[in-house]
Amino acid sequence: MSTGSLTILGLGPGDPAQRTPEVEAALGAATDVIGYFPYVERVPERPGLRRHASDNRVELDRARQALELAAAGAHVAVVSGGDPGVFAMASAVFEAVEHGEPSWRLLDIRVLPGISAMFAAAAKVGAPLGHDFCAISLSDNLKPWPLIEKRLCAAAEAGFVIALYNPISRARPWQLGTAFQLLRAHLPAETPVIFAMAVTRPDEQIVIRSLQEADPSLADMRTLVLIGSAATRLIERPGKDRPFVYAPRSVAKP
Repeated sequence: MSTGSLTILGLGPGDPAQRTPEVEAALGAATDVIGYFPYVERVPERPGLRRHASDNRVELDRARQALELAAAGAHVAVVSGGDPGVFAMASAVFEAVEHGEPSWRLLDIRVLPGISAMFAAAAKVGAPLGHDFCAISLSDNLKPWPLIEKRLCAAAEAGFVIALYNPISRARPWQLGTAFQLLRAHLPAETPVIFAMAVTRPDEQIVIRSLQEADPSLADMRTLVLIGSAATRLIERPGKDRPFVYAPRSVAKP
């Protein structure tokens, strides 16, 4: 049996201080790092470390390469931003395992968590995830847009705070605006919308708007969009740039 290993890990939202000690130890023990170009660049070069960067939309190819290297005896770290299990590489690796070489199922495979963008963004403004919430990717690369619309409406009607991942890109410039239009039919106009761009990084920007005033141009692919529920509260702070945002832990009984 191979003496190699495969660790799927999350680098956090950007600031190295938010990378866990467990992840740091795994990176230090790795012989090979595999991931999307921007994430591999966040792993410092060092003697004995081979870095394999690839473009977006080749997740399964990337996963197979990692499994092949581990099967050959390498200690592989597959890197994702945020948490590897949230719209990231962990699912791709296990999909490759399920449909790949039978011997891959016997490999030493671990998943190490990281701080996802929705948690980093929430911490910047207060506690907007204080009651039930969900995460939805607006990318329709791997699922049909009508399904995304159905989930958005269901989440809003159920009273979930919604974290939107992959909100907009050059190839998908219209979807965030369409999502806002859909949600306006189910949520109060004053519902807070948080645009957290490049959260924890030097070019971080946090903007809060009402759902009525939410402008898709405030977002890019580096942005996590948090949409409150009807229960979400703002605490104004005189002299400060923005209020605290929080979701009460309790919901009134009908």
